[in-house]
Order: sequence, then structure tokens, then C-alpha cells
Amino acid sequence: MIELHNASRWYGQVIGLNDVSTTIGPGVTAMLGQNGAGKTTLMRLITGQLRPTTGDVKVLGMDPFANVEVFKRLGYCPDIDNFPEHLSGREFVFRMARLMGIATPEAKRRTEETLTEVGMVDRAHKPLLGYSKGMRQRIKLAQAMLHDPDILLLDEPLNGLDPVGRRELMVVLGDLAARGKSVLVSSHILFEVEQMTRSILVLHRGRLLASGDLQVIRDLIDRHPHRIKLSTASPRRLASRLADVAAVLSLEIDEAGGMVEIQTRQPDVFYDALPDLVLQEGIDLYGFESPDNNLDSVFRYLVDV
Repeated sequence: MIELHNASRWYGQVIGLNDVSTTIGPGVTAMLGQNGAGKTTLMRLITGQLRPTTGDVKVLGMDPFANVEVFKRLGYCPDIDNFPEHLSGREFVFRMARLMGIATPEAKRRTEETLTEVGMVDRAHKPLLGYSKGMRQRIKLAQAMLHDPDILLLDEPLNGLDPVGRRELMVVLGDLAARGKSVLVSSHILFEVEQMTRSILVLHRGRLLASGDLQVIRDLIDRHPHRIKLSTASPRRLASRLADVAAVLSLEIDEAGGMVEIQTRQPDVFYDALPDLVLQEGIDLYGFESPDNNLDSVFRYLVDV
């Protein structure tokens, strides 16, 4: 649905986005990066607010810049808000529906539907002036969903939401993805993004460092061996047997904590060998985990922070 081919955007002598090529299809895709990484610039190119300095951006096969046909099929939830504070949430969403050209009866119906979807139908009568950050985020999402767009772009939508609200929002985004929508989410809350999707774009200083499935990206970072922690009642005995496994590069024993940590560049080979090893030796293995198979580690490895 969204394609970028060698897209760059310059602000005078400052690079906002540098030679980015990627394709974003249906489902939820998370865009990650620190402040100044180029996330907002990328969203503004996709939403047609900016033109690329060089390269091409296509949305639904069309140039999005000032393109009304693209706008009709896009929903956008920016990271900032500038509400008419005297209106209630319901009035605001309804007026946005009318501005989109939706007839009054349909606008009323769509307003109630979207307010229900984002969990605001029982609070939408209150003035926007008194809304919390989380309530404002929900109202912004409601207006972005009003016209049932094919593509939704959400810039930091989790900001200001409590844990319950974040979970509810993730469910809404999952439902949209299940309906074939393309949802691009910009966020820095890594552990929550990991619960939302495995498809990521990593931006750093205007460049696209990686894109695709989280596990595939992790497997490509060869300079960082996988760490695997194993919990056992016999750490020294387990370690002595693991030392004979060819896939193990190094190991560390924590006898007090009942833990053995190994490093390997062949995690699949190690996981295949582990069950037979512990069964043959009669070693009680209580659990294992890989602290590297998470979004935070992948992000740190990619940007070397």
C-alpha cells in the first residue's frame, strides 16, 4: 500500500530523511527511532504534507502530495493536538465527519461507532478542555477512523495512556489489521510495540537501518551472539555438559542464582540439542529465556547505543 524508493527529504542543509526505500503493506507496522531519527518526516511524506527532495513516495499507487484521492483513504493521528477546547469530544468528532463530506445522518452514526471503538462513548459529552492526555489520544484516533480509511498513520498513539488504555488501543489496532487495513505506528515504547506487532522499521539519523520481521532482523545481526539464560538446580553440572555443544561460544555460571548463561551464533542448533542433553543427564531445567530476542536489544544493537 505504501512504497518509498530512495526517498530523501532535506530541510536546507539538514537531512530529515536519507535515501529510504521500503514497502509497507497490510497489518500493523511499528516505526522506531529516537528523537530526530526521521519518523515524523516519513509520516509527513506519506500523508502528503511534504514532497521528497529526491526519490519517490507512492501511496495506493499514487503520489500523495496534495492529492485529495489519497487523503480520502488515509487516516492520520498526529503526535500533537490543537483542539477547539470549547467543544465536547462528540461534537468535535461529528464536525470532523461533516468536514470530510459525510452526510449528517451517516456522520452521527459513524461518530458513535468510532467513539465506541476507542472507548470514549460514555465520556464524549464532556468538553475537550478537561480531557486528560489519554482521552485526547482516543479522540484523535476516533477522528482518524471516521471514514473507514485503508491506511492509518498514528504518531506516538500510546503516549499518555494508562496500561489498560494501551492494551485496549492495541486490541483496536489488531482488529483494524485483521480487516486488511495498513496501520503504521510510530513509537518509542519498545516493549509495548513488541506486543503489538513483529513487523518493524528502525530509523536512525534519517536512515532506515532495518525493516521486516523482528526475529529475522535479530538473526542478521551476526556481530552480536545470541545470549540464552537457563535456570537449573545444577548449574555447574549443566555448564559442563553445555561446554561440549559445538554451537556454544561461551558460558557463564551463577551458582547462587541457579543460572547458566551461554552465547551462541546458532540458536536453532542449540535449542535442538538442549532437550536430549538434559534428558540424558537427568538435569532439572526449570526454564530458559533469551534476553536478546526482544525489541529493546535489537534496537540497541542496530544503533549501537
